[in-house]
Amino acid sequence: MHTNDKNVLKTLGPLAGRLVATLYSRNRSIFHFQEASGILGGRAPASKVLSQLINNGVVTRLKSGIFRLVPFELGFEREYLGNPYIVARELILSGYKNIKEAYYLSHGSAFDLHQMVTQPQLIVYLSSPKMMRSRTIQGTEFRFVRCKTDDLFGITEIWVDKNEKICVSDLERTLIDGLRQPTYCGGFSEVAKGFSMKHHAIDPQKIIDYAVKLDVGAVIRRLGYLMELYQIGSRIHWEFLQTKITSTYQLLDPELSAEGRYIARWRLRLNVPQEELLAIRGT
Repeated sequence: MHTNDKNVLKTLGPLAGRLVATLYSRNRSIFHFQEASGILGGRAPASKVLSQLINNGVVTRLKSGIFRLVPFELGFEREYLGNPYIVARELILSGYKNIKEAYYLSHGSAFDLHQMVTQPQLIVYLSSPKMMRSRTIQGTEFRFVRCKTDDLFGITEIWVDKNEKICVSDLERTLIDGLRQPTYCGGFSEVAKGFSMKHHAIDPQKIIDYAVKLDVGAVIRRLGYLMELYQIGSRIHWEFLQTKITSTYQLLDPELSAEGRYIARWRLRLNVPQEELLAIRGT
């Protein structure tokens, strides 16, 4: 903490100064009420001090029971959110001891973190077995996608600043989630663009294993089609996926109308023209 920051702490009073200094020493820029209560020795002093800090612009309330320290260099900006991915993590973590069993940043947010988007992401997506309603905090929408506990696989941790790590789906799981719910990733064309952009980085066996484990027929069909189209993996991989599909046809893009030609090899109706997907590869 810089000298100027310490000088600011002195103006807050002893209890408020202790809370802020302790949180900074623990690298807890986003914190829960229980933490403040533990540092200050009870709920009553914590409530009083937090109210003071909020009024002074030193702390912002993100939601009931979750707060954020405003960096001193911002001059006590009352509407400060900070990194939205860290905020998303803290919104879901209450009650979990093992964070890898709690959540992962997913869909459009994971596409962003894996550098597969070309436009700003206005919604933060987080998958978790915990049911939570979507909410907007200081202009950023946080959308929670319910998933089964058994579907918490293919997750890695990455650093999003010098002190904070978050859980995010790895590249292959991110693409599988996109095939399952493309609407949360900007649409099927954006998912296809991700396959095209990262075709050299995708582990073909890993992404196949994920699709088989998730066991969603439409995902397996779409995966096989895009892997073959963009030459990801080899014929052995594509032929294996063909053994996992039934005779029922599915739409390539679940959001578009049922039109376009049928492709028997993948039991898909191509309601996105193949030419359009091949043009994506050239962009």
